[in-house]
Amino acid sequence: MDFTITYHSEGVQTDILNLPDTLAARYIVLTRRMIALGPNLGEPHTKAFGEGLFELRLKGSEGLARVFFCTLAGRRIVMLHSFIKKTGKTPPRERRIAEIRMKKVKHANS
Repeated sequence: MDFTITYHSEGVQTDILNLPDTLAARYIVLTRRMIALGPNLGEPHTKAFGEGLFELRLKGSEGLARVFFCTLAGRRIVMLHSFIKKTGKTPPRERRIAEIRMKKVKHANS
C-alpha cells in the first residue's frame, strides 16, 4: 500500500510547485519515491529533526530548497513548509513555522 501526500494548506502546495524548475523537478522525483517507499529516504534526501519533523532536501542548478514534513497514522505524509536555502544552516524561523504547523496538524488528527 502506497503512502499519500497532502499539504498543510493550498499556499504550501503553491509555494512548492512554484519552486525554480530543477528544484520542483527534484521534488516530484523524491515525492514519487516517498509515495512508493515511505517518507524515510535517508540522507542526503531526507533528514529527521526529531519529534516527528523531517525535511526533504532539494538540490538543483538554481540552488537548494527544503520542504518540512511530518507523518500521520494511515501512511500519510503532510508537507508543512518550504523555503529556498540561502545559508549553510536552516534558519530557526523556518523551522519554527514548520513546528507550529506540525503541532496543529497532529492535534487536528488526534
